[in-house]
Amino acid sequence: MFIGRERELATLNQLYASDKFEFVVIYGRRRVGKTALISRFIDEKNAIYFMGVESNTKQNLENFSKSILSHRTGINVETSFLSFQAALEYVFKLSEKERMILAIDEYPYVARSSKSLASTIQLLIDQYKDTSKLMLILCGSSMSYMEDHVLAYKAPLYGRRTAQMKILPFDFEETCHYFKHFTAEEKAYIYGIVGGTPQYLLQMNDTLSIEDNIKNTFLNPSSALFEEPENLLKQEVREPALYNAIITAIATGASRMSEISGKVGENTNICSAYVKNLISLGIIEKETPYGEKASRKSIYSIADNMFRFWYRFVPENFSIISRGAADLAYRRIEPYLSDHMGKVFEEICKQYLWKLLLNGECPVEFSSLGRWWGNDPREKRQTEIDILAEQDKSTALFGECKWTNEKVDLSVLEKLVTRSELFSYSHIQYYLFAKSGFTKGCVDRAKEMGNVRLVEFGDIVNRLA
Repeated sequence: MFIGRERELATLNQLYASDKFEFVVIYGRRRVGKTALISRFIDEKNAIYFMGVESNTKQNLENFSKSILSHRTGINVETSFLSFQAALEYVFKLSEKERMILAIDEYPYVARSSKSLASTIQLLIDQYKDTSKLMLILCGSSMSYMEDHVLAYKAPLYGRRTAQMKILPFDFEETCHYFKHFTAEEKAYIYGIVGGTPQYLLQMNDTLSIEDNIKNTFLNPSSALFEEPENLLKQEVREPALYNAIITAIATGASRMSEISGKVGENTNICSAYVKNLISLGIIEKETPYGEKASRKSIYSIADNMFRFWYRFVPENFSIISRGAADLAYRRIEPYLSDHMGKVFEEICKQYLWKLLLNGECPVEFSSLGRWWGNDPREKRQTEIDILAEQDKSTALFGECKWTNEKVDLSVLEKLVTRSELFSYSHIQYYLFAKSGFTKGCVDRAKEMGNVRLVEFGDIVNRLA
């Protein structure tokens, strides 16, 4: 199944249509769908596809040679080029006569085993870029390698690329397209459990309940998702144990660097470097109160829904899961699922607001939005606002998100209005988002105020899905 990626495909096809030399760098975390994107793009085009393997230069060169020669002859030949330079130069010369695509997938595996490969590609690009019709694609799952050795200023290939794409997990809207049989609420739960990573979404069965999906994957020792976070860390980083400890600390409530450092038993400088890598992988995110720059209020949270679900619920139930007691493990998890969905619902509501903005339907034309927290001097305590988005110094949007089975009542609206008074905006639009609707009192007050929009979850799904 292939869904989404319309923008990426459109960009690739536009570059292909230029009929001149193009060099595209595609990178992103494992399982995010990079290979599927490339495969869809090169389908029925004059293309050579080669995937590197974690082996030595000889093995990769032999495989690369087979990809090139079988493309030209249609026969799987055993002949091999003498070097990567000879193989690549052969492709560059072919592309002087016809439009061709050369896609090298998992490029870091090849480049690590052949240290001069990047310099060789640089040499050939400089030599042939004016006469070649080659579209060269380098793709990699090692985010740090692609950023440091392909995209960075000091990398041999710096300045040669004509485009780059960082492939991210799907948002909620794209995730919904995977499933025909789930209800709107079930789609939200699935997004909250596995996020928007295509390979994880494929593990979900929309003919089963959410409970059965959780039992068949996270609570099943033989499933692909049971050890996925730990396996992914082993592939991406050198010291998975410390990374694992840091993620666990954040999942269990440590949100500030000092708290994380204390829980893992390492100094803050070491933890900071590891957290930075986790942020680049899209696993952890650093949040600062909206409108503030560098701030001591900054906190860290798990950005990836699958990692957040796994680290919150799986490790503490390892023993009973390993003994096959999936029913017992689920009974321990189920009471906390709604709480887990709170942050997920906030993210879905933000995506909804972005959709309104891009369609020209949002009353506040913001350039960014986020969460705010800080001190309320009137009540002398900390308070927070789920969504804050500013258009200018006088105009802003305030939002509150409630993922509960009860209808949102008037007190929630009144509290949001009170918190907005901590700021000096003169033109304010309020948004209340609710899983289960609103009480009559809340609806009546919203109509009376005139600057309040009440949005039920079903409306969000209808808009996004």
